Amino acid sequence: MITVRPAGECRYDLMSLGEVMLRLDPGEGRIRTARQFRAWEGGGEYNVARGLRRCFGLRTGLISAFADNEVGRLLEDLILQGGVDTTFVKWVPYDGIGRAARNGLNFTERGFGVRGAVGVSDRGHTAAGQLQPSDVDWEHLFGTLGVRWLHTGGIYAALSETTPDVIEACLSTARRHGTVISYDLNYRPSLWKAIGGQERAREVNRRLAPLIDVMIGNEEDFTASLGLAVPDTDLHGGGALESANFRTMIGSAVSAYPNFQVVATTLRGVHTATVNDWGAIAWADGAFAEATHRPALEILDRVGGGDSFASGLIYGLMTFGDLKTAVEYGAAHGALAMTTPGDTSMASLKEVEALVKGAGARVQR
Repeated sequence: MITVRPAGECRYDLMSLGEVMLRLDPGEGRIRTARQFRAWEGGGEYNVARGLRRCFGLRTGLISAFADNEVGRLLEDLILQGGVDTTFVKWVPYDGIGRAARNGLNFTERGFGVRGAVGVSDRGHTAAGQLQPSDVDWEHLFGTLGVRWLHTGGIYAALSETTPDVIEACLSTARRHGTVISYDLNYRPSLWKAIGGQERAREVNRRLAPLIDVMIGNEEDFTASLGLAVPDTDLHGGGALESANFRTMIGSAVSAYPNFQVVATTLRGVHTATVNDWGAIAWADGAFAEATHRPALEILDRVGGGDSFASGLIYGLMTFGDLKTAVEYGAAHGALAMTTPGDTSMASLKEVEALVKGAGARVQR
């Protein structure tokens, strides 16, 4: 299994590299007819750091950039409420209109029944997307301060021409100092379609994959981002057949990238926007482990479920060093995160542990 640096010699248990957007949520309504929105913070890579801090109690931080205006300061306030360290957030001067740099917005509908969730992002020319490799003192972060685990992913890699360079500089330094690296492929067609589509996504992700220790994704991610097909899989179904086919796909991933120490994927069968089959499978040291399958899981807000799976998996690997335990914690945390609104988890460690042990949904008094 993975060897993680001792906590006593590192300032951070985990750092995440990525963009955080202001999520504007119309609740039960539609974006196109909304008259009010609830504000949250969210971002694929950041959500993992926040989950590990708030649910699992680890010391986490964020590497990113914000335009220095009131929206950026609102994002900072939301992040600080989650307990994530912002020391390595770069503040970019705001020119009054956002010509040079701005902060990203994400309008998200939860969906219901036959109406699927909808995300509309507004994140062009953001400060985080314009971050350069030289903007962060990587040697100070990973060498002097010390980081046990680094997490980033394919969303940040898609934001601009320079973000893959930022990721590569970060990963190279992290590896040199013994930091474990996880990467969530998180393929988003809307982010890639104007810059080369799947071909560009595969080019970027194949370039970064040899630097990764723990590769995470779902069935669409591995196919779109790395070109690894899942054979004969019904993406709207779920269960044993999918599990067997994912084992084949994971085997292909490990053969293509022998540096992968752990490969993990969620298993999601979509019946409606609010009812999904939910599970997960992971590989390490030549063996597979599968989480308890949860058919017909009721969902309030599916956004962030995969990120919460990733944070639970990472916690399990760091804390127990056991693949079966880690994938169970990841699947349980992801399931709980989808029962509450917003991108980020509101679950507690006690709730995750209870669900791992098979607790039901009876009222607690």
